[in-house]
Amino acid sequence: MIVSLRSVDRSVGGADYVGAQYGGRGVRDAEEFDAVQRLIAAGVNDCAIARQTGVPRCTVLDWRRRPQVRTRDSRASACNTHDFSGLPAKAYCYVLGLYLGDGCVSRSRRVWRLRITLDKKYPGIIDRCREAIDTLMPGQHASIVRQPTECVVVSLYSKHWPCLLPQHGPGRKHTRPIRLETWQEVLVKEATEEFVRGLIHTDGFRVVANDRGVSSVRYHFSNRSEDILGLFSLALDDLGIPWTRPSTHTIAVYRKAAVARLDEFIGPKS
Repeated sequence: MIVSLRSVDRSVGGADYVGAQYGGRGVRDAEEFDAVQRLIAAGVNDCAIARQTGVPRCTVLDWRRRPQVRTRDSRASACNTHDFSGLPAKAYCYVLGLYLGDGCVSRSRRVWRLRITLDKKYPGIIDRCREAIDTLMPGQHASIVRQPTECVVVSLYSKHWPCLLPQHGPGRKHTRPIRLETWQEVLVKEATEEFVRGLIHTDGFRVVANDRGVSSVRYHFSNRSEDILGLFSLALDDLGIPWTRPSTHTIAVYRKAAVARLDEFIGPKS
């Protein structure tokens, strides 16, 4: 049980602005402020900045007018209260893999929301995702929201997602560096299979190919982020699973013994 996370969650987390200067308009963190200031310096207009960062246009306008006002980032001190070594490694690494594949963390009023988008034709993966998130946040329950498309979104609100998933930030993942913190590397070493499973369950697939009349099973993982591809290939190396790079954004596992190794803990999506 992650007692430290639950106890901190009762107070206002994240980073606040000086309330008198912002009239209680909401809570934004220093990372967003810096991102907006960089875009302003690059000559991007307020509407485009709001679309790109998710920061309301009126807030962008305030920051343009008063660039000297900076956020007071309390996230670092909040993270110091977390015992990352006490996290359930398997649940965390599975969620981390899902997040890096098809997840996002965004501000929602005074908390943060983790959203992981999954294909609705795989209820087993949806249930596993929800259970892993619930394990990370005991006493809370992730929601499953059906989308107009063929997808569902598994989500949960918490003040702790920026600490637990420090890879979050403005823009798409392939446009910014994705590096694991030291404590994340320790957990991934402990539960490498779950990390790989999470990545495959979002941005990967298992296919039965017809190779000149002979059926063969293969695994593919595709992502536009070179950093995420690197994390995936490094995890395969740690598991002793050989891989190839058939295209710029794809890593594949073809060898029979390697596929059999992945089948031990992944197998067909369900």
